[in-house]
Amino acid sequence: MEKDESAFFAEQPEAALLYEAIKAKLRTYFNDATIKVTKSQIAFASKRNFAFVWLPMRKMKHRPEVYIILSFGLDHRIQSPRIEEAVEAYPCRWTHHMIIQDPAELDGEVMDWLQQAYAFSQSR
Repeated sequence: MEKDESAFFAEQPEAALLYEAIKAKLRTYFNDATIKVTKSQIAFASKRNFAFVWLPMRKMKHRPEVYIILSFGLDHRIQSPRIEEAVEAYPCRWTHHMIIQDPAELDGEVMDWLQQAYAFSQSR
């Protein structure tokens, strides 16, 4: 893990393992992806950003003790109980947010969504 990535997880180091799993999985699918760390999120990009990881701001009822949020953008809304929230930030630009508490959640369905997000980011 790079220094800026480690600093991102300084207050929630237990979440870093989840991030490392996501990063490894994304690297196998999108080997040209770059990583940009900001104060509030870590973005994965090729031509444009296509996936984001961020930490919960505060503890919330009915949420796991340790988790991260995986966000990605598409031109359509996904209807799935796995999507915690979907927001149409601009016409035909939906941002989807998922809670990830276990690396096993990065299954074929999620990777398909991320491949769609990657393709969508390339087309804009």
